[in-house]
Amino acid sequence: MNKKMIVISLGGSLIVPEEIDWKFLKQFKKIIEGKIKKGFRFIIVTGGGMTARKYIEASAKVGDIDAEDKDWVGIHSTRLNAHFIRTIFKKYAHPTICTNPYDLEGFLKAKEYILVAAGYRPGNSTDYISILLAKHFEIKKVANLSNIDYVYDKDPKKYKDAKKIKEICWIDFQKIVGNKWDPGSNVPFDPVASKLAAKENIEVAIFNGKKLKNLQNYLDGKRFIGTVIK
Repeated sequence: MNKKMIVISLGGSLIVPEEIDWKFLKQFKKIIEGKIKKGFRFIIVTGGGMTARKYIEASAKVGDIDAEDKDWVGIHSTRLNAHFIRTIFKKYAHPTICTNPYDLEGFLKAKEYILVAAGYRPGNSTDYISILLAKHFEIKKVANLSNIDYVYDKDPKKYKDAKKIKEICWIDFQKIVGNKWDPGSNVPFDPVASKLAAKENIEVAIFNGKKLKNLQNYLDGKRFIGTVIK
């Protein structure tokens, strides 16, 4: 088990909420570099964010676009974000982006402090990519940085009595999110990725990455605001 290597699933909503949030990324970089100096290594998996949504919405307005093409537009948006993240971490990052989690020969041999990965193909979320890479690198902790503070037992936007969850086991979590991946669904973590995480005994922490003190606390092994699934 690689205790000093952590997978960070960096939500696209943090990279590109509307415009590229360079102020957030500057602080994010500072925190990651601080941990690198203490011997940590990271795999950063990037989401698509508003870039993906804008392209998908625009293409639907211009002409017919099927679900697979929507998926591909989203995937290429994650890859654009991945190249951007690799560029800002160039001093520490492996020169190649991982776009195929089943072809890792070069990636597994990499010595750099940061490895960057993106979307693979339709039917695979970046959540699933994060768990798959954690499995291959024998990493037992994945930090899922999003724009929510906690996971809830049901959609808090629809139900006023929704309860926040601080800690939950994978079996109970899967009862909330179901078993199938739907690109259009609004779930805190991909159900298919959840199955694999449960099988591989991988812990996932879901928290608001925008609150950078929270990220610092998580990386330092201190208490943080968020949901732990294990």
